[in-house]
Amino acid sequence: MTLRLPPLLLGPTTKGVWAPTPVTRSEFVAAGHTLTDGSLTWPAMTLDADALAHNIAELAAFTGRNGLVFAPHGKTTMSPELFAAQLDAGAWGITVATGNQLLAAYSFGVRRLLVANEALDPTVLRWIASVADAEILLCVDSVEAVDAAAAAVGDGHLRVLVEVGFGGGRTGVRTGDQALAVAQRVVGVPGIELVGVSAYEGGLGDVDAVREFLTDVRAVAEMLVRAGLLGEHVALSAGGSAYFDVVADVLGGSEIAGVPSVTIVRSGSYVTHDHGTYVASTPFTRIAGDLHPALRVWAQVSSTPEPGLALVGAGKRDVPYDAGLPVPLRRHRASEDPVAVEGWTVTRTNDQHAYLEGSGTELRVGDLIELGISHPCTAFDKWRVIPVLDADLRVVDVVTTWF
Repeated sequence: MTLRLPPLLLGPTTKGVWAPTPVTRSEFVAAGHTLTDGSLTWPAMTLDADALAHNIAELAAFTGRNGLVFAPHGKTTMSPELFAAQLDAGAWGITVATGNQLLAAYSFGVRRLLVANEALDPTVLRWIASVADAEILLCVDSVEAVDAAAAAVGDGHLRVLVEVGFGGGRTGVRTGDQALAVAQRVVGVPGIELVGVSAYEGGLGDVDAVREFLTDVRAVAEMLVRAGLLGEHVALSAGGSAYFDVVADVLGGSEIAGVPSVTIVRSGSYVTHDHGTYVASTPFTRIAGDLHPALRVWAQVSSTPEPGLALVGAGKRDVPYDAGLPVPLRRHRASEDPVAVEGWTVTRTNDQHAYLEGSGTELRVGDLIELGISHPCTAFDKWRVIPVLDADLRVVDVVTTWF
């Protein structure tokens, strides 16, 4: 699918790219640059083309096999190039979390959008209600949220999902009675259509807890159908990147209480996977299939001030640190083959430095270190331009982010 890409010049203000004289995206890619030919400067984050293609195909295959509709979460990347690749692989639409993300995705040309959050801003709600050329779903979890939508809908139309949550978790009604009250308020407002039920299971700690919660979510949907509050077709939505297999098992299928249904999965981080958070939590530790880490940050050893300590020039401005620190993968040194980094661990980060502590692989000042990242969601928002590399570390594309 061809989406509208915002104009882009790579130049002096482009982080990770060395372009004293501005060049266009196409000129930069056509130049045949490589990782170490001087076109990039450190630190730089790159995407692995083969891993990216594999991961997109893997989730497309999984959702297809299980009869699921896929709306990958756009907040992970906010990248029109990656949105287009996901849509080309069969995704139904794109999920977003905020009004600005919604507007950005719409401006790129995405026309099926799920807002997996409560939208309360009247400016945003009025805009959604007025858009005639897109299918947009949003969540409500309180009568107050429905009232905000009612005040904004005017002569337009809003399509909403009742969001179900769990104790101590994020948004979402906590009981069936609350869900019923919200649904009843929705169907009483002209211009607002109740289309289904949504949930987010990712904050739960294990598969059994997720299964129990999603069983309750399904029961809420069945209750609303039997109460005559859901129409001739029901949408269910859930599924982060850690439990989409359980979502398929519990919420999948083609009907809810005798009414045709569709299940929309919203996994986002799968697209690049990682070397930390999702290595242990991906459903592919339980089911057939796999994902490949696709993000790497490249930075130089800037100092080895004492034995057992090496400072690398990539810190909180460059790598995620909220759910695990970077993992040193390989050492690159001029005229030598890459060597796996063993015996060293990133123990902390400053704004522009990572502390590698340990011993093992020799590290010298000037060595280029290849870092794997943990938690892709907080990696993408640190980079506006991300070169895509092939297996020979040649730049074959450029991905942009718009947070």
